[in-house]
Amino acid sequence: MFHSKSIAVVEDDASLRDAMDNLISSHGLNVYTFASAESFLAQRNLIEIDCLITDVQMDGMGGVELFHILRKIGVAIPVIFITAFEDERIHKRVMAAGAKGFFSKPFESQAMIDCIEHALAV
Repeated sequence: MFHSKSIAVVEDDASLRDAMDNLISSHGLNVYTFASAESFLAQRNLIEIDCLITDVQMDGMGGVELFHILRKIGVAIPVIFITAFEDERIHKRVMAAGAKGFFSKPFESQAMIDCIEHALAV
């Protein structure tokens, strides 16, 4: 697979963050996890990220706002959204803006891996 690629996971739920870390790292990818969008933005320049997975709704800044900030500052990495509260309007809006995936929790592990592989191959 893409052994030297790095994935950032921004998720405020610690158990899901750990599960995502285990899932992604088991496929040979480097994983960096963050409990908030703010902590990701604070560390972003210290690490090279090839794909971002972010929760839509979190305390503080949400994933959609994070996505727009990254695009505004010229960071065009692939972004995959996850959410416990699917909203078709948000889904359509972020996909139209260039998101690579949108998953409702719980999601199939293989579907997430397939989406990451697709995002990294583009």
